[in-house]
Amino acid sequence: MNVMTAARSPRAPDAPPRPGLRERKKIKTREAIRGAAYALVEEQGYDATTIEQIAERAEVSPSTVFRYFPTKEDIVITDEYDEPLLAELAARPADEPWTDSVRYVIRKAVRLAMTEQPEITELRARLVLEVPAVRARMREALTGIGRTLAEAVAGRTGLDPDGLEARVHAMSLVGGLLEATVYWAEHGHRDDYADLADRAIHVIEHGLPAAKS
Repeated sequence: MNVMTAARSPRAPDAPPRPGLRERKKIKTREAIRGAAYALVEEQGYDATTIEQIAERAEVSPSTVFRYFPTKEDIVITDEYDEPLLAELAARPADEPWTDSVRYVIRKAVRLAMTEQPEITELRARLVLEVPAVRARMREALTGIGRTLAEAVAGRTGLDPDGLEARVHAMSLVGGLLEATVYWAEHGHRDDYADLADRAIHVIEHGLPAAKS
């Protein structure tokens, strides 16, 4: 989901320097491993796909796969875009309401994911729904993202980034977005994914809507 325009656009004059050759080779290797994993999972299912098969398809050794991804689950839930997403969030106007900033960045990320990688985005959501190990690893990874997000909350609001309030708010946000992803997969990807993410943020911001009579 975390696909940002800046990650694939030509470098602007004030953009960070392009990664060096060594880092570009690492990114290329990670992308090859992910691509191999996605293709194999589509062909034969998640449980039947092994690290050895992924390594062979990506033309690397199994030890190289493990050097980049500690577990098979990490291959399918991670991408290169968490840092650009958080950087864009931090760059939103200081006087913009916090939830508006979050909504803008999340909607942009989701729209780009659905435009550039729709099959992979749907596959990830389906795996989170159907494979307990993937869902558990995703929740574990989101804990780390939540801590980083709490720092962003603190920077905008002046709260203690390690305080309960900032941490609860951040984890509510990432948990809500995960639940929106699961809901999307449960309903066959029929809904607009960005709208579901927006609805999740709205609940966190305003609470539950009134029950329909």
